[in-house]
Amino acid sequence: FHSPMYFFLSNLSFSDLCFSSVTMPKLLHNMQSQVPSIPYAGCLAQMYFFLFFGDLESFLLVAMAYDRYVAICSPLHYATIMSPKLSVSLVVLSWVLTTLHALLHTLLMTRLCFCADNKIPHFFCDMSALLKLSCSDTRVNELVIFIMGGLILVIPFLLIIMSYARIVSSILKVPSARGICKAFSTCGSHLSVVSLFYGTVIGLYLCPSVDNSTVKETVMAMMYTMVTPMLNPIIYSLRN
Repeated sequence: FHSPMYFFLSNLSFSDLCFSSVTMPKLLHNMQSQVPSIPYAGCLAQMYFFLFFGDLESFLLVAMAYDRYVAICSPLHYATIMSPKLSVSLVVLSWVLTTLHALLHTLLMTRLCFCADNKIPHFFCDMSALLKLSCSDTRVNELVIFIMGGLILVIPFLLIIMSYARIVSSILKVPSARGICKAFSTCGSHLSVVSLFYGTVIGLYLCPSVDNSTVKETVMAMMYTMVTPMLNPIIYSLRN
């Protein structure tokens, strides 16, 4: 069994690849098509897998932050704490929770009716875009998005911040300028990618603004669907 960090990295890389693959092929196809369209079933499937791999990345980032916390703050107990059993359990738990979360939103979306104009104001079947098209009462969907979004996004983000805060606090206790610079460099690069991912997702889904235009929402979505998956392998691999 390889180092837990590399095990998490392999899962993160797979998640990033699939996350981008959910939207990019269809986007490229639509750019070449005279009449871009997607069937209703295909739209729901795209939404499901988008939520699945997006949530999976969120949980994997938490697991990797915890792994780094244990490695730096409790190096002597690292092998005992981060055992292969715990590493596999964290990944399996992430897959199970993301499956249930994505399935919940997909089933809730099937209860809505869509009438009149069915032109999606987005480059993929995003939940917020579909809710704007619905002519049914979407309050239940919006409430579930807010509640589950807090559990899936805000709590993991806070756990990551807490982990890196403890790491920085632990490093500062060591009187080594080189060690401090390396710690800040590593944590800073990781936190920049994490903040980019969580910042855009939280701003788009949990704190939507009435001033947000379709173009603005599209740009924000492209930040976490393309930019973050592209940066993750570079940041996490080169810094290990």
